Amino acid sequence: MPHLSRRLLLQASGLSLLGLATAPPFLARAAQQVPGGERRVLVTLFLRGGADGLSLVAPVGDADYNRLRPTIALRATGERAALRLDDTFWLHPGLAALMPQWSDGTLAVVHAVGLPQAMRSHFDAQDFVETGTPGVKSTHEGYLNRVLAQLPAEPASAFRAVAIQDTLPLALAGTAPALALEALADFRLRDPQRGATFASLYAGAVDEALRTTGAEASAALARVRDDGLADMPPAHGAAYPRSPLGKRLQDIARLIRADVGLQVAATEMGGWDTHMAQGITTGHFASRARELGEALGAFVQDLGPRWSDVLVVVMTEFGRTVKENGSRGTDHGTGGAMLVLGGGVRGRRVVGPWKGLAPEHLLEGRDVPSLTDFRTVLSEALEGHLGVRSLASVFPGFQLRPEARLRLLRG
Repeated sequence: MPHLSRRLLLQASGLSLLGLATAPPFLARAAQQVPGGERRVLVTLFLRGGADGLSLVAPVGDADYNRLRPTIALRATGERAALRLDDTFWLHPGLAALMPQWSDGTLAVVHAVGLPQAMRSHFDAQDFVETGTPGVKSTHEGYLNRVLAQLPAEPASAFRAVAIQDTLPLALAGTAPALALEALADFRLRDPQRGATFASLYAGAVDEALRTTGAEASAALARVRDDGLADMPPAHGAAYPRSPLGKRLQDIARLIRADVGLQVAATEMGGWDTHMAQGITTGHFASRARELGEALGAFVQDLGPRWSDVLVVVMTEFGRTVKENGSRGTDHGTGGAMLVLGGGVRGRRVVGPWKGLAPEHLLEGRDVPSLTDFRTVLSEALEGHLGVRSLASVFPGFQLRPEARLRLLRG
């Protein structure tokens, strides 16, 4: 039979994201539990809309910050009080659930980080981050997909790379297979009556790779159904917020705890484009920050001892302007903030070059400059946590210089 990609096979079989249903009997007979083993897992969380790094991790100790943001700046005390990290930086109170990770040294912040050139278009900036080739619009595959080519594929698992969100993100697009699920409870066959078509495709395959694909898809469906993955309750007393991000991170935790062979997981959170009425400790931004903090805090607690095998990188496409606008919001900027969490993180640090917010240090008189290339953070995560050795193939044209290293991970 002609070669079929894994994605085409799944499409032909009717796999979709429309709610949990009983798989055809042949899948139950064919499926075998795919051993996962306690492997390291990278989780990426994309804050879409350009999250304001100067509010997530605010330079409260910088007098220029208070001068440039008279109505939306956080403060050290009072109703606008933030949570102190060091003499300069304070955490938004909405992220209070992450303070235990800061205290135990498993959370680090990278400030003034972003694309190497200013790019204030959401769509272009997001694409450049997810392809890992800033300024090159002809790249069609994502950096995470290129990572998969360097990771061991055994034991085979359809859950090796998973995006828990509406669509497959560009970061995972490419030749290596990846699943996109809005939720584990939505992973099923669109029409169980079409199971015979899938069975015939699987049985008639003469290409060993295609047979492996069939087995992986069968095993994935069977595990969701037979092991009740979609109904697995949180562990260790974790309580997720009843929010989209809370549900997504809970599903990722389920896959990690179930040892289904997960290596890379991606998800996202929107709503960070705060041009108007950004708010301080209440309002739109604060509610976003609270959802983010509570969901990540529950995720860490849920994983328990597995937390030592997991690394979470939180990123966005760009930061916001230093000066608040006339609508008490912020506009598209350049340098922002990234969060790095995990059992192997050298945390309790705000890392990366930081020059302050004096006029002479701002890009074009308006932005925090990108003093750290976002690929530096991702390179250290991929190299130190997943063991990726050929960073040049993941980020073509980028070289991680020794003097630019942030030493985010232990060991």
